[in-house]
Amino acid sequence: MDSINIFSFFLALSLYFATMIGIGIYFCRKNKNVSDYILGSRRLGAWVTSLSAEASDMSGWLLMGLPGLAYTCGGCAIWTAIGLILGTYANWRWVANRLRAYTELAGNALTIPDFLQNRFSSRSESIRVFSAIFIFFFFVIYVSSGLIAGGKLFSLILPVSYFQAVCVTAAITASYTLIGGFSAVCWTDAIQGMMMFLAVVGVPIAAIYHCGGIGRTIQLLYSSGREFINPMLATDGRTLSPIKIISMLAWGLGYFGQPHILVRFMAVRSPREIPLARQIAMHWVSWSLLAAVLVGILGHFCLPTELEGSAIENIFLLLVNGLFSPLFVSLILLGILAAIMSTASSQLLVAASSFSRDLYATVFRRDAKSKELLWISRGSVLAVSLLAVFFAQNPESLILDVVAYAWAGFGACLGPALLFSLFWWRTTERGVLVGIIAGGITVFLWRKFMPIDLYEIIPGFLISSLAIAICSLADKRPDTIILKIFDAARGTN
Repeated sequence: MDSINIFSFFLALSLYFATMIGIGIYFCRKNKNVSDYILGSRRLGAWVTSLSAEASDMSGWLLMGLPGLAYTCGGCAIWTAIGLILGTYANWRWVANRLRAYTELAGNALTIPDFLQNRFSSRSESIRVFSAIFIFFFFVIYVSSGLIAGGKLFSLILPVSYFQAVCVTAAITASYTLIGGFSAVCWTDAIQGMMMFLAVVGVPIAAIYHCGGIGRTIQLLYSSGREFINPMLATDGRTLSPIKIISMLAWGLGYFGQPHILVRFMAVRSPREIPLARQIAMHWVSWSLLAAVLVGILGHFCLPTELEGSAIENIFLLLVNGLFSPLFVSLILLGILAAIMSTASSQLLVAASSFSRDLYATVFRRDAKSKELLWISRGSVLAVSLLAVFFAQNPESLILDVVAYAWAGFGACLGPALLFSLFWWRTTERGVLVGIIAGGITVFLWRKFMPIDLYEIIPGFLISSLAIAICSLADKRPDTIILKIFDAARGTN
């Protein structure tokens, strides 16, 4: 990239890393037990909750993957943005408050598998173990998508190889996650969320100014790209199929099963903070997603050369390079890095907490003390980072494809299980267990073997829901104590 001064970028990068690690060290002294490390003892306010939730949600695919999709398919990318906006609203509106109350009532659950077991007062560890296994597996894939984004970013602007860039991204992200735990991750995510927002909204504004203003830009798009910006047309000019539109909208279904987002709802200081947090989150998400799509569309007309293959996901970087001075390029690149690291750190922490609390303390050492679990959680952060580096070795991988797979896995495995557990009194432990397994297997098999171009989250979510409903109805009625806790949680809305 020509418009970047390496010295100024290194200086800004060093200050950024020092700030993130400094926050980690500050909160490290506050982590007295595993509850502090995993959930911050439920002390988050509305602003930190909302900004950290959305920053951990969007990751590098907001600034690289989604603009790359819009660069390729034009206006039809808006369907993905609409699906994500609707899913975000539904999650905040109906899940956040109920989950916050229910997890505290159900034995003060610290993780999603913890809640699912406590929800049914289960003596069996099956539901906790299976959900933790799926969480660990899909988070390794998800974290690898962030490392791919970091690898592409650093290798494009610095004299390092792609793999070296992946390792640097993993090392920095793991360091402040490992040191500071949940509170550090949430505060760094809140800062990174503000940086991401300024970057993604600022670039299309600059591009419109570069094109001669709003009127001139609209005229340019209308005269030379009417078909390209039409949301009802595919790249070949044909009308977009209903299956394609449904598949793009279905990204919204994934929100109900994303552990790194759901734990923010569990950690908010009080349910009274949620309405304000929802408003903040919806403004952030709506403007950011629409701006990301606009970046890809404008880049299609502003760049002199056509991008192909995995290079399409560099559209944001290349557009920034052509529009801004070296100082502003450095700052915006830090915004992209913030997007990558905010999600990766959240996912590392949730995967580690799920391993330590839901696998290690359940299967291997039932009598493990809190301090021991704290160190196992930190060791798990390192293990997930190393596995993610292994899966991120291919520089030709498309970030959005990797994210889509993990997103579908979580949405189909945990989404129906969580919704049924929160809102249907007749749900049973056996039904949820079968649903989790059915959803995960369906996503894997559909992606591998089905020729239909239907996003695998749709069949996975439907089959998981059917399995939960059928098995729960065939099972015996839940015990009275379970129903009393359910009614108490329902009364908090």
